[in-house]
Amino acid sequence: MTSDDAARTYGSRSIETHSALSPEQTEAVLDLLAEAARNDGQQAVSEQGRLQLRGGPRDGVCHLLLAVGDELVGYAQLEDTDPVEAPAAELVVHPSHRGHGHGRALGSALLAASGKRLRVWAHGGHPAARHLAQVLGLTLFRELRQMRRPLTGLELPDPVLPEGVHVRTFVPGQDDGAWLAVNSAAFAHHPEQGSLTQRDLDDRESEPWFDPAGFFLAFQGEQLVGFHWTKVHAEEQLGEVYVLGVAPGAQGGGLGKSLTTIGLRHLAGQGLPTAMLYVDADNKAAVSVYERLGFVTHETDLMYRTET
Repeated sequence: MTSDDAARTYGSRSIETHSALSPEQTEAVLDLLAEAARNDGQQAVSEQGRLQLRGGPRDGVCHLLLAVGDELVGYAQLEDTDPVEAPAAELVVHPSHRGHGHGRALGSALLAASGKRLRVWAHGGHPAARHLAQVLGLTLFRELRQMRRPLTGLELPDPVLPEGVHVRTFVPGQDDGAWLAVNSAAFAHHPEQGSLTQRDLDDRESEPWFDPAGFFLAFQGEQLVGFHWTKVHAEEQLGEVYVLGVAPGAQGGGLGKSLTTIGLRHLAGQGLPTAMLYVDADNKAAVSVYERLGFVTHETDLMYRTET
């Protein structure tokens, strides 16, 4: 525990707040997340949240551990890095310990830690999560769709790149700075993606799934103007349109569609049967593009927030 750690007791429960987790605590949280994922069919904490479990303290991030006796039965992560929006949180309770008020206790602790200014993800939008949001006084704020399409028998038109644009794959260490700059500009409206730092990129490059051969960069001359970073979920046999971005000055010319096609063809070439992606439901233009490419909604993540 660090000097800013705190503990609160809720009856037989205890909740500790940490600025960083020990290796033993990290493994216990990952085991809890894995058990919940097996039960729920999906992760309760996002990839970014899971990456932030390791590597020591991170600015604006804290971890809440809920225990009954010596057993870890709940976890929450609070991230306060957005200069405008309220702090964002994710939380999970062990499947065998649900129905005992642990989720409400974690939610109340998050409200206290955030000064009652909070956003919370409910991955999959399960009824129990919606009920907890209501109990905590949160209202629906954002809907994130996971869309999928088959890759077997993939038939897509040849990508037509804008004049003067060429595509090559990402070179770690060489392209980091240019990619971070274009990612920031392309996702200026999307703080979770647009605020990625070199540390965040390094975290992803160190993951077993990282493969620069599936990370496509589009250049206009020497200027990076767009990218399509694909990801393979080997265990689930899923290919993902992980991040697709076009620099503001290069948007509207069909580059995004061409990069999407290039990435999907790459994923199909890996023998993967299905492709997936995430898109905000209110991004009608992007949803329409993906629907024309054969994607349909598979499941939905919901974000709730306080009114203040």
